[in-house]
Amino acid sequence: MKFLKHIRSRSKLKNNPVEAQVYSHHAPATLAAGGRRGLNTSARLLPNAVLEKIFSYICPHTRDTTYDSSEESMTGDGCMLCDMRDLAQCALVCPKWAEVAQNMLYHSVRIDAVHYCEREIELAKSRKRRSFFERNGDPSDAPQQRLRLFSRTVRNDEALAMMVQLLKMPYMTRETCKADLARTVSVLPNLRYVDLPEGFYSDDPSSHTLRQELQARCPDLRKMKYLNGSEQSFTDLAQARHWQCLEILELSHLNVEANTVRYVLSSFPALHQLKVNDALWLDDSIFDTIPSLPPLPPLHTLWVENAPGLTAHGLQTYLSRPDTRESLSTLYLTSTGVLPHTLHLVFPNAPYLTRFSIIEDVNHSFPVEPTPPLRSRSLKTLHFEIVSSALAYGVQQPADSYYSYLAESLLANALPSLRAVYVRSNTFPETLLAPPALPFAIHQSVPRGLSHPLSVYSKGLDELEWNLTSVFPPAGPGRRGSASATRPISAYSYGASLSLTSAGDSRRSSMVGNGFGGLLAVPSDDGGRVGSQGGRKAHGRQQSKSEGWMG
Repeated sequence: MKFLKHIRSRSKLKNNPVEAQVYSHHAPATLAAGGRRGLNTSARLLPNAVLEKIFSYICPHTRDTTYDSSEESMTGDGCMLCDMRDLAQCALVCPKWAEVAQNMLYHSVRIDAVHYCEREIELAKSRKRRSFFERNGDPSDAPQQRLRLFSRTVRNDEALAMMVQLLKMPYMTRETCKADLARTVSVLPNLRYVDLPEGFYSDDPSSHTLRQELQARCPDLRKMKYLNGSEQSFTDLAQARHWQCLEILELSHLNVEANTVRYVLSSFPALHQLKVNDALWLDDSIFDTIPSLPPLPPLHTLWVENAPGLTAHGLQTYLSRPDTRESLSTLYLTSTGVLPHTLHLVFPNAPYLTRFSIIEDVNHSFPVEPTPPLRSRSLKTLHFEIVSSALAYGVQQPADSYYSYLAESLLANALPSLRAVYVRSNTFPETLLAPPALPFAIHQSVPRGLSHPLSVYSKGLDELEWNLTSVFPPAGPGRRGSASATRPISAYSYGASLSLTSAGDSRRSSMVGNGFGGLLAVPSDDGGRVGSQGGRKAHGRQQSKSEGWMG
């Protein structure tokens, strides 16, 4: 019976050349044989740095060193599983290539749910548990199987386990495979980041084993988050001192005291980024100098959301220290007590601030009292997103007065290093085109007008994407500045990817807007809709069955 089955399978493969073509690239013997012919020439002469650079183009996600989740750190639009398979096949060429490829494969590990290519269609059929009585069973959980195979590999090979620094996986995998994840991280001593289930951050009992393994076996973690319910675990950090190399810390909806936060933050010597959300305990008193309490550590990035107790005077006190003033480079404020007309108190005390963001909902206009302009010689990117909660059509909104204040600061050259500004007003670019100064004007001690090109990203309250307007300084004295036409950011990507020689008519309508943020479809000569290249290929496959997806 086995002999007849073998003959039947070979005859089926012979009569169906498409399937043979699809899976022909899985044979490692051909690749290894091809590599041996050039083994004594180019393979041994290439330095490891050059090989890593070449392999990074084959599998781009292996160079991912960010501490973002799997969903936030997807690189490009290719198939990451196929890229990883291609890099694994490069390891079969020679021992030198194997060493470099292995270090890259196990440095940043991604466990993806599906193939982002045509191969997923064939694999989805083969994953179903078929039997004589169940021809169309439930498909197997591919990410869970990949996690278990990876866990078995690193548990059996200590050298490979020492290479792993980042481990990322889909949301459902980390939520349903907590036991497998705990067994995996228990053998990864150099792990710096791992995607964890949401219950881990709120001290859910189902994640207790996983927390114990991370605290005992993974001392080199660099990012952690604490949500509502994890107050006890957060408080214990001051005494237990887990994860001394922690760099990024997120606190959200925690019901703790400000003194506890100061003790915990002081226990992390490498902490440089702090994100606080919905913190009723955060007010100006946390920045006060108290001899019996440790001070708030110097930070490179401070992100505060929904903290009405924090004001500009508190930030001014925090930046009065030399160590904090020289370290802070990024500051994000959303719905805090730091009002836009008090920012002139913060900017002079932050000489190295390069990125600043303020998002506020205002009900009153800008104060009529004289206010110094926003001055900063280091600021390069500014998010000035001010909106008005009460919309009264036909009446000037309170937010317009704040944008007038920003325009006056820009025209006075108070922000000489600024290159990009984000606003929630579609008319803001026009306010930067200051009229030319009169040649006979007497009081012209302060020059008005931009001194350098500025990219203005604007977005209305009813829009979903940013619109880019490039504003240029006046070409000469007595002239007015100029600006380019406002276009959505997506239009620039469309224009950059256009290729009339390769795409034909497939993207002919991508530059025609419909007035509502979308694109018009230009009809073709036969009266139908212009299709894409992929659509024409798919249609051709329906007519010719001899064309394979992977061939």
